[in-house]
Amino acid sequence: MVGPFLGILFDKIEAVTQAPTLSFNIESLIQYFYYQLNHVITQNGKNQGLLFICGVVAFVFVVKNVFRYAALFFLAPIRTGVVKDLRYAMYEKMLSLPVSYFSEKRKGDLIARTSVDVQEVEWGVLSVLEILFKEPITVLLYLGALIYISPMMTLIVLVVLPITGLIIAQIGKRLKQNSAKAQDKQGNIISIIEESIGGLRILKAFNANEIVTQKFDRENQDQSDLMTRVLRQKEVASPLTEILAIAVVVLVLYIGGNMILGNQSQSLTAEAFITFMLIFSQIIPPAKAFSTAYYRIIKGMASMERIEEVLEVENPIQNAKEAIQLTDFQGQIEYQNVFFAYEDQVDQIVLKDINATVYKGQSVALVGPSGAGKSTIVDLLIRFFDTTAGDILIDGHSIKEIDLESLRSLIGVVTQEAVLFNDTVYNNIALGNPNASREDIIAAAKIANAHHFIMQLDKGYQSFIGDRGNKLSGGEKQRLTIARAILKNPPILILDEATSALDAESERL
Repeated sequence: MVGPFLGILFDKIEAVTQAPTLSFNIESLIQYFYYQLNHVITQNGKNQGLLFICGVVAFVFVVKNVFRYAALFFLAPIRTGVVKDLRYAMYEKMLSLPVSYFSEKRKGDLIARTSVDVQEVEWGVLSVLEILFKEPITVLLYLGALIYISPMMTLIVLVVLPITGLIIAQIGKRLKQNSAKAQDKQGNIISIIEESIGGLRILKAFNANEIVTQKFDRENQDQSDLMTRVLRQKEVASPLTEILAIAVVVLVLYIGGNMILGNQSQSLTAEAFITFMLIFSQIIPPAKAFSTAYYRIIKGMASMERIEEVLEVENPIQNAKEAIQLTDFQGQIEYQNVFFAYEDQVDQIVLKDINATVYKGQSVALVGPSGAGKSTIVDLLIRFFDTTAGDILIDGHSIKEIDLESLRSLIGVVTQEAVLFNDTVYNNIALGNPNASREDIIAAAKIANAHHFIMQLDKGYQSFIGDRGNKLSGGEKQRLTIARAILKNPPILILDEATSALDAESERL
C-alpha cells in the first residue's frame, strides 16, 4: 500500500484504464489493484483514492490481528497440554520408582523438575511452534517481496544473515550450560525449603536457624548469579539482531540512494526504494523474535534434559512377564538363603544368608539392635527392594513372580514413622480401602483406640489433620496408621515398631 500511497501524493500513480486479466501472479494482482485505484480516483478524485488505500490498510491489519488471536487461541491448549502431560508423566514415574531412588535424590530437586523445569519446557515448545510456522513464513514472504522489487539489494541483505546466525549460535551454547546449572541450583533451594519446613521443630529447638539460613543464602546467591548470566545472555539476542539489521539498513540506504541519485537503475524508482526499505524494516521484528525464540528453546532443552533424567530412570522393581495374581495367603512365607546389599554399597552386606519360615496365623517378632536389618527384612517382603541373592516365597511362589499390586494387596504396614496426608481423618483411614463403609472405618478406629480422640476433634472424622498430620500428637498419628492397617484387614500384617509413640495403656490395648 506504500507504493500507491506515495504515487498519489507525488502524482506518479500509473494510470491503468483497462481491466487486466486476473490471474494468481504478482504482476496481474498489482495491475488489477492499480486498475481499481485508478477507477476510484477517476470517479471521485485523489482524496477518495487516499481514503481507499487507508481503508485497505485498516482492513488488512484487522484481518492480521484476528488471525493472530486465532493462532494464540488454538495454541493455548497445546501449551497447557504439554505441561499437563509432562507433569503427569513425572508424577507417575516418581510413584513407580523404588524407595532406594529417593534415598539418593533430594525431594526438592524432583519437585523443581516437576514444576520449574516443566514450565521452561512450555516456553521452549511455544518458541518451537513460532519458529516452525509463523516466523519463517513471514520472513520468506517479505524476502519474496524484496527480491521482486530489487534482487541486487536483497542479495546485500542476505549476506549478513549467516553472520548473525553464527554469533547467536555461539552465545546459545553458553546459555544452555548456564541454564542447566541454574535449574540444578533451583532444585537445591526447593530442597532446603522443603527440609526446613519439615524439620522446623528441630531447627528451633537446636537454635539452628542461622546455620540453615546461611546455607540457603549461599545457594540462593549462586542461583541468582547464574540466572543473571542466563538472562544477560538471553537478552543479548534482541539488541544484537537489531544492531546487525540496522547495519544492513544503513548499507542498503547508502547503496540504494546512490543508485537512484546516479540513475543507475531504471527499475528502482524513489517510491519503490522507500517501499523496499519499509518492507525490509518489517523483517527485523520476526528476525528478532526468531533469535529470542531460539534462546528460549535452548533454555527449554536444558530443562527437558533434566526431566528426561527422571523419566528414563530404569526401575529395577518390575513385574514378571507372566506375573501371578495371588488373591489370598494360604500357608507360609519363606526366606531362602536371602542376601541383601544396597546398590551403591554392594561391598557392605546388610543381610547375610537369612533363612526363616513364618506360618499363617503366627505372630513373629524380629528382635535385635538398631541397624541389625529388622526393617530391611520386611521391606524385602513388600518388594521395596529386591534381594541381592536368595529368594522369598509366599505359598511356594517367589514374590518376584507375583504381580506387584496383587502382592501388596495382601500386606498391611504400620511404620515407626506415622505417614499421614493433609486430608481428613476419614480419608486417611480409608486410604487402603476406599470403598469401606463409615461403620467399618469407625470400627477400625475403635480397635486402634483412636475413636475417642477423633470424636473430640472439631469435625470428628471430617477434621483435616494438617501437613503430615501435624495437628495431632505423635501417639494420635500412630493410632490412625494402625486404624488404616486394620481397616485394610490384610492376611499379612507388618508392624515396624508400630507402638513406639504410644503410652503404656494404648500400647496394651
